[in-house]
Formats: sequence, structure tokens, C-alpha cells
Amino acid sequence: VQLQASGGGLVQAGGSLRLSCAASGRTFSSYFMGWFRQAPGKEREFVAAISWSGGNTYYADSVKGRFTSSRDNAKNTVYLQMNSLKPEDTAVYYCAARKDSGSYYDSQRYTYWGQGTQVTVSS
Repeated sequence: VQLQASGGGLVQAGGSLRLSCAASGRTFSSYFMGWFRQAPGKEREFVAAISWSGGNTYYADSVKGRFTSSRDNAKNTVYLQMNSLKPEDTAVYYCAARKDSGSYYDSQRYTYWGQGTQVTVSS
């Protein structure tokens, strides 16, 4: 599957952005999806994950209550709604896909990756 992330940009602290990740192919619903981010000089970190039907979501403690992941399998798209953004949320955000869900926070377990979209939050 090929993934294309979009929706990043520059926003002031307290603002919102919605990221989208569009997938190619006809089997999108068979993929467990994740969101990760990488800030300059830091390792890639887990942000959120969503199960195949969207019925289960998982979040890093740092974004819980502010970010929401959803998916529309009919549109082959997964979303990350980001509210109450903070300067420390500044990073390149990546979507990723895998077949299973074990250790959903582990980037090494994801098979397919999008190209990333830059999110910059100004103070």
C-alpha cells in the first residue's frame, strides 16, 4: 500500500490542524494504521494508532485528550485531528500501516510509511 500524508502547516499555539493520510489500493480496511512524529534531533515517536474498523484508538500520553484519530475506509483515508496544539508538537508527522496490531507504539513493526508532513506550532 502507498500512503500520502497531507494537511500540515504553520499554526499558532492553541490552534488546530487536521492531517490526512490517503492510501492506495482496495484493501485499506485490512491495515492497522499509526501516526508517528519526528522533531529535529529527536527520535521518531508514537503519536496515535487506530484499528482496522476504527473502533479502537490508542494515543501517546503527550497527546491524549488533544488529538483524535479516525478513518474512513470507503475513502481509504485516515485522519489525525490535532487540537490545542503546543510548540512541542512541532515535528514531521508520518502515517504508517501494518497488518497486525501488536506493540502498536513500535515504529519498527510498521511496514508501510507515508512521506511525512511538517507541522509547526509557533508560540
